[in-house]
Amino acid sequence: MGATAAAAALYAHAAAPAATPVPAPATVPGMPRVVNPANLYSETASGHLSPALQGDLQRVYVPNLRGNSVSVIDPATLKVVDTFKVGRGPQHIVPSWDLRTLWVANNAERRTDGSLTPIDPRTGKPGESVEVDDPYNLYFTPDGKSAIVVAEARHRLDFRDPKTLAMQYSIDVPQCGGINHADFSIDGREALFTCEFQGSVARIDLVNRQVLGYLKLKMPSTRFKAAGPVDNGPPGSEVCSAQKGMPQDIRISPNGKRYFVADMEADGVHVIDAATFTEIGFIATGVAAHGLYPSRDGSKLYVANRGSHKIHGKPRGAGSVTVIDFASEKIVAQWPIPGGGSPDMGNVSADGQWLWLSGRFDDVVYRINTSSGAVDKIKVGQEPHGLTVWPLPGRYSLGHTGNLR
Repeated sequence: MGATAAAAALYAHAAAPAATPVPAPATVPGMPRVVNPANLYSETASGHLSPALQGDLQRVYVPNLRGNSVSVIDPATLKVVDTFKVGRGPQHIVPSWDLRTLWVANNAERRTDGSLTPIDPRTGKPGESVEVDDPYNLYFTPDGKSAIVVAEARHRLDFRDPKTLAMQYSIDVPQCGGINHADFSIDGREALFTCEFQGSVARIDLVNRQVLGYLKLKMPSTRFKAAGPVDNGPPGSEVCSAQKGMPQDIRISPNGKRYFVADMEADGVHVIDAATFTEIGFIATGVAAHGLYPSRDGSKLYVANRGSHKIHGKPRGAGSVTVIDFASEKIVAQWPIPGGGSPDMGNVSADGQWLWLSGRFDDVVYRINTSSGAVDKIKVGQEPHGLTVWPLPGRYSLGHTGNLR
């Protein structure tokens, strides 16, 4: 039995209910209202560019983890038009809640000189870095009152002033080894953070500032073989010997009822019921599922499969992109990276025509056509990671590589 069939049999579940008119949720004070409760991504559709972004350069900003630099791509020419140095170990480039600053998260792994470097999106130039402890990733509370520095090595979330980055308070998450990626409930009251080295997800109460619990993710009986390029179809399956998962990115469904969690060890996406905080399904996608990005119309979820179960993989791996239909939770397309690759993290262009992803182990960036899956490659610096595309449609940013709503 193939990995996809085995996973489907192991975690069979009912299809998502059809969208029906529902009342808007009561959101936390200060959070912009949910315009369409059936599709919380409605305001990130093509054509919904904020007037505040007029004059911002159209660019793709790429943090080069081992190069301690940022490569800047002009999407019109597919050329690198600028490269500048930032702090040590840049991981992600994160739009601020008010969309006026792009922050480079330099987490300086195993050191104490982490920092955040601001980029002015009107000029594409960096400003002076601000010293911040262990900023592996950066998010913002839905009400815009706090920046959340994800201090991965500290098992801690540091809530800071979104402008000055002065410390406000912290929430310790002791059982979340490798805390890294997050998404937020439709009403803004909760956040789910993935625990990469624990194989679990942490549930955070943002109102009462406490951990509500942890969910251990289930592992499938089989997974895909990581054996080089997948140009001629998906790789075969093998017994899944991993005892626990390695969850990465997480994204909420358009109606706010489910969370999807990419898992590098399980080779697919776990489906979590938002109300009960239980796992209700699993979708096998490809080798080392990693990044998750909704389409501009909110109908599909793009899954970047990084192509290696190892944290430091080899070039030209079994990288691919899987397209999932949100409503049916079925796979509708599979796009291999020609010649092999390592698609990691990025975002969808403002017009929805392109999926931009870093090629983590290949020192390139992929521009993928969202209609055909055709791939263009642009050479960048050493070990590109969480790139962001700018400008993007939406009213405000929740962080990461451009999780706008």
